[in-house]
Amino acid sequence: MIAAGPIGRDQGQRLARSELSKAMYHQQSFPAVILHDIGSFLQKILDSISRAAPGGGWSVLALIGLAVVIVVVIVARIGPLAGSARRSIPLVDPGARALSARQLRAAAEASAAAGDYSAAILQRLRAVAVDCEERGILVPDVGRTADELATQLGTRLPGQRAGLVAAAGLFDQIRYGDGVGTPAGYEQLRELDSVVGRLVPAGRLAVDIS
Repeated sequence: MIAAGPIGRDQGQRLARSELSKAMYHQQSFPAVILHDIGSFLQKILDSISRAAPGGGWSVLALIGLAVVIVVVIVARIGPLAGSARRSIPLVDPGARALSARQLRAAAEASAAAGDYSAAILQRLRAVAVDCEERGILVPDVGRTADELATQLGTRLPGQRAGLVAAAGLFDQIRYGDGVGTPAGYEQLRELDSVVGRLVPAGRLAVDIS
């Protein structure tokens, strides 16, 4: 076998340019592609209007401002900030009638019996939060989110932290995404509620009172 000779600088540059020109190095995320297409479309419209706008430059500036507003709205809905904004919404809808943990559990069971596992999962996690507030494990907070519940209650009950994080993720997926509740998902929440309901924090440890 004859070893290949060293690659010169010019040849190396050509090989690098050839490699970097491949499509695999220029893939864009779906939101980025959408924003690029929208920007190109708006630019074409603005170019056309600027040549025939009755108001001259001021009309063009107004249209540019409108275009900026449209892009901001789109970014807010599909961009990286959309998920965090949705996750800042409280567990319980603002203005909703306050229910006890017992009432929320009953509502969850009724929803599950009717086959609406999405509603059942949401109601069951709310029952976990309200139950812990009723027992003094958590301070009542109408603005608490599912993620905050997992963090705060996971600190008080470290043995249940993983289950709480998974439950909060399921809650967010159903309420803010395209997730659909399943019998298995509801059973996961029902079991979590049952376990947490038997635990009382004692210092840094949780004691089973069953």
